[in-house]
Amino acid sequence: MSVLSITFHCTKDNIEKWENYMDETLVLMTENLLDVDKYILSEVHSDYIEDGKNYNLLLMFDNNDVRNDFMESELLNITEIVENKFGQEVMIFNTFLNPKKSRF
Repeated sequence: MSVLSITFHCTKDNIEKWENYMDETLVLMTENLLDVDKYILSEVHSDYIEDGKNYNLLLMFDNNDVRNDFMESELLNITEIVENKFGQEVMIFNTFLNPKKSRF
């Protein structure tokens, strides 16, 4: 198993617009990803963020090769779409999670 965590940081003034986009568009894009069987889309609670809000998309892949292929194609498309719609108002941070142990 290979995991990718994508965090979307939305500025305070665009939270409602981002949440609508996330509910109407990002979920559909995620549902249609061929190489992703399991995902979790979350609102992130943090006591340390005051200038906006974070949301996280956790994607699980069969292996690192599939994750890398996703990074080189689908994630580039998703990033471009979000940047074209929101510009600097939504920042995207990717984190590779390489499980040492897991139980799902």
